[in-house]
Amino acid sequence: MSKFTVEPRPKSSASHRAGADTRKKTSFGKRAAVLAASAALLVGVGAAGQATDAMSRVAATGSASPSASDAQMSIEKSEIRSNPAESPAPADIKVQPQEAAPAPAPAPEPAPAPAPAPAPAPAPEPAPEPAPAVAVNDPAGAQAYAAGQLANYGWAQDQMQCLVTLWTKESDWTTTATNASSGAYGIVQSLPAEKMASAGPDYMTNYRTQINWGLNYIKERYQSPCGALNFHLGNNWY
Repeated sequence: MSKFTVEPRPKSSASHRAGADTRKKTSFGKRAAVLAASAALLVGVGAAGQATDAMSRVAATGSASPSASDAQMSIEKSEIRSNPAESPAPADIKVQPQEAAPAPAPAPEPAPAPAPAPAPAPAPEPAPEPAPAVAVNDPAGAQAYAAGQLANYGWAQDQMQCLVTLWTKESDWTTTATNASSGAYGIVQSLPAEKMASAGPDYMTNYRTQINWGLNYIKERYQSPCGALNFHLGNNWY
């Protein structure tokens, strides 16, 4: 650094002292300012030099040992490969079971359709009228049936001869025999014919019905066929 030498001025008289003092102060201020600026410049130059030296050393160090840095980096990479960082264990994930949504209410079943009204039953056909009964005129059959009924009334077979004679005179053992003058009807000549209905509804056509009614009539009125024949011979009716 440069050195500045300040030479003292010779002292003057008192009359010039005040002015001299004033000029001296002004000159001293300027010098102080120059000195301060010089000092700052010097400080800046020195700092710049130091910075340049530091940069030169860094450059020299970097150019002198590039292989050392590469080697260091290779070692670090090898250590990373051989000792990989452990990945954190996966955290247990707990899934909260969700409550099942309630099943929707079943749709109401449709109301069953009303059963169709049954068709009205057809009116029953009127029953056919019974065929008119056909009277059976069988004198031999009628006599055989009468002979078989005598024992039911407590009569012996000898009464059969009297019975055959009596009803031969009245009707000739014909089921449909009718007396034209009196209206008497049948083998037994019932008067009126409706009296025989007590023995059965087919009294107009069935000789068995007529014979059953006639035997009861003889039993009640004459006690036997021979008693009825004797009355008939005396009165021409019985």
